[in-house]
Amino acid sequence: MALLDSYFSLHSSALQLRNTRLELISQNIANAATPNYRAKDLDFAGAMRQAEGSLGMRVRNTDEQHLGGTSSGRPSVSNAIVYRVPLNPSLDNNTVEIGLEQAKFGRAAADYQASLQFLESRVSGLRKALRGE
Repeated sequence: MALLDSYFSLHSSALQLRNTRLELISQNIANAATPNYRAKDLDFAGAMRQAEGSLGMRVRNTDEQHLGGTSSGRPSVSNAIVYRVPLNPSLDNNTVEIGLEQAKFGRAAADYQASLQFLESRVSGLRKALRGE
């Protein structure tokens, strides 16, 4: 089982993080008219670095001048949540800009689909290997 976990872990973590990002953007859209609501987003790159560190995946330095290493410890989504600074401040202190949120949701949905396809290709490759193809 540990072999399968390591085979799927990176794409599984990416899929979970992309799902969390979609949920955050959905909450932003739902609260577009809520006074004092602060729009949230997920620092996906930072969260993936945490996930890679917790999975034991380390950046391997091929030259002594390279920067190296990733953070260790269990990935925490709460550490990767950031608040957006609005381009156009509103009178009720709501930082949600609906057009921007809708565009970000579309992009996040496409990213989620891509991660799902990567995971599916891993399953397909494993299936072919088990069949001997």
